[in-house]
Formats: sequence, structure tokens, C-alpha cells
Amino acid sequence: MNDPRYPIGRFTPDSNPTSATRGRHINEISTLPSRFRQAVAGLSPQQLDTPYRDGGWTVRQVVHHVPDSHLNAYIRCKWTLTEASPTIKPYDEGAWARLKDSELTPIDVSLNLLDAVQTRWVVLLRTLEPGDFAREFTHPEAGLKNIDWLVQLYSWHGNHHLAHVTTLKKRLNW
Repeated sequence: MNDPRYPIGRFTPDSNPTSATRGRHINEISTLPSRFRQAVAGLSPQQLDTPYRDGGWTVRQVVHHVPDSHLNAYIRCKWTLTEASPTIKPYDEGAWARLKDSELTPIDVSLNLLDAVQTRWVVLLRTLEPGDFAREFTHPEAGLKNIDWLVQLYSWHGNHHLAHVTTLKKRLNW
């Protein structure tokens, strides 16, 4: 049986990324806002407050989480491009998802934020030279990583959370 926590599977980085695979991941990041907007269009408040799985976040929390997370990734990318092997700061995603702004803010605000963050990040990523993707940072929990890994992770991350919404909709016939 498929694990509902990982509807598209767990993240598996490509150890030998190419310009073509980078381009594919950047395109996934670029199109995420419109795909997310389409996935949640027309959902009622009750549907938005439905967890995507038992013990999981609600659709509303997922919608607010994605731009929170991708904003952190964008900033991590900029640190890595402007500092020598920075150590980035992790954050408690669950605690962020439980804050009142994830409950009270209209989802359009976060969808607009996602669009803005992705637009800025994609512009930046498309200007990088191949060697820039090898620039490294240290994640206190994941260890030494580079921008290639970060781009792959967030391409997967957006699709991962999008699938939480789309599989829930399919399962409940919304």
C-alpha cells in the first residue's frame, strides 16, 4: 500500500544532475503556483480544513506551508550564492503550520506569496552558471549540500505537497 505521507514517493536526489535535469526542476518550481491554484480552486472552507491524511495537515495548512518553505529555500539559495559555505538555519515546519496565520490568513495570500517567491527564485536560478549549482551550504540536519540538491529537493517538495491535495480530492471525489 502507498504511504499517504509520500504520494509521489520519498525524495531521491540525482547524484549527477545535468543542465537538462536542472532545467526540468526549475520548470517544476516555476509552474507550481498555477498548479497549486488550480488544485485548490473552488474548495469550500470545510474542504480546506480537511486533513489530507489521518494525523496530517489540513489542505489550508499545506497551502500556507509551501510558500513558507519555498521562501526559506530561496533565502538559503541566496546565502549560498553570496557567502562561503554558509550554515543555514532550519525551522520547525510543524510549529509554523500550527501558528494562527496558517489558520486565519486567506489562502489567496499564500498563493500570491508562492507566486512571488517562485518568480523571484526562478529568475535567479535561470541566471546561474553551471558551476554555481555546485556552491555548498551546511544544513544542520542534512549535512553539506549544494544548490543542485536544493533545486531538486524543492522541485520534489512542491509536487509532494501538491499531490497531498490532489490525491485527497480524488479519494473524496471533490
